[in-house]
Amino acid sequence: MPKDEFTPRTFSVVGTRPLRPDGIDKVTGRARYGADISAPGMLTGMVLRSPHAHARICSIDTSVAAAMPGVKAVITRADFPVHPENNGTADVLDNCMADKKALYDGHAVAAVAASSRRAALDALATIKVVYEVLPHVLDVDEAMKLDAPILHKGRKQEGVPADVSDNVLTRTEYGHGDPEIGFQMADLVIERQFKTAATHQGYIEPHSCLATLGSDGQGDLWVCTQGHYMARNTCAEILGLDSGCLRVTPSEIGGGFGGKTTVFLEPTALLLSQKSGRPVKMTMTREEVFRASGPTASTSIDIKIGMTKDGTITAAKGDYRYQNGAYEAMNGTLGAMTGFAPYDLDHVKTVGWDVVT
Repeated sequence: MPKDEFTPRTFSVVGTRPLRPDGIDKVTGRARYGADISAPGMLTGMVLRSPHAHARICSIDTSVAAAMPGVKAVITRADFPVHPENNGTADVLDNCMADKKALYDGHAVAAVAASSRRAALDALATIKVVYEVLPHVLDVDEAMKLDAPILHKGRKQEGVPADVSDNVLTRTEYGHGDPEIGFQMADLVIERQFKTAATHQGYIEPHSCLATLGSDGQGDLWVCTQGHYMARNTCAEILGLDSGCLRVTPSEIGGGFGGKTTVFLEPTALLLSQKSGRPVKMTMTREEVFRASGPTASTSIDIKIGMTKDGTITAAKGDYRYQNGAYEAMNGTLGAMTGFAPYDLDHVKTVGWDVVT
């Protein structure tokens, strides 16, 4: 640890071992996580997910499932309120339940609430979905090519050049000085390309929630989340509720690492509860966690750095291409903003690309 003028100081908390306020409950097993919450008369909610990475949904027939013993509610995207495409909530809703297209393997297309997990699984098996399978790419550089299959049309923002596909939603540039002058000052110039894969947060606890929602719009949601106000406001906006009518109680959380800062099951559970008139509990399987919740973005990055013999950096350039999954995000923008931020550079330029696949 570096030593400075603060090293000799004695702190009241730093350097001590305070008792965690949640420690005793966790080591004794009293802590209640999302999947531990239950309610009298609750139903089990389960999701039917697309087996295709990119497919148009031609039709969904849920009639057999709705008539099966123990099934109390079946929903598809048609049961949710309609949101304009330019509404910020539209993508969050589409990630919870696909509309016209399934945009990734594991994308939810229908959900059921039944008296048991077995009954819910049997019902899901009877739902008939007709898909038109569409081409897809996974690599960000492939997705940027003009002949790449397009996920969303008409979302390319101002400043994105015409020689890349509509999968490129934003291009952001940062910098100052003139990197070319800086490279001429360098004794050594190094260029490298880096590729990183999408990596899931890998939290131990899967997503889980218990929801109740009455016909009067009054609801309760118990959920493992890193932001219960976010969950309340997002669910209320998706379902057209007054946020003051939805009470959210966060459970203990078995890891999140940023992966529980949005909603996946919660709007679906609330809608199933309202349609069935019963509390609905939903818990992802481990497979669903990996297929249907968000990992970090994969990237393709070009870096060029010039330096003198004493190690002084004279110039730097970075081209950051981020694969944001199926929906708009600003990972590439943030990468370009922060890539060389720790360094005192006179000549630097970074470009960030946000790309959907």
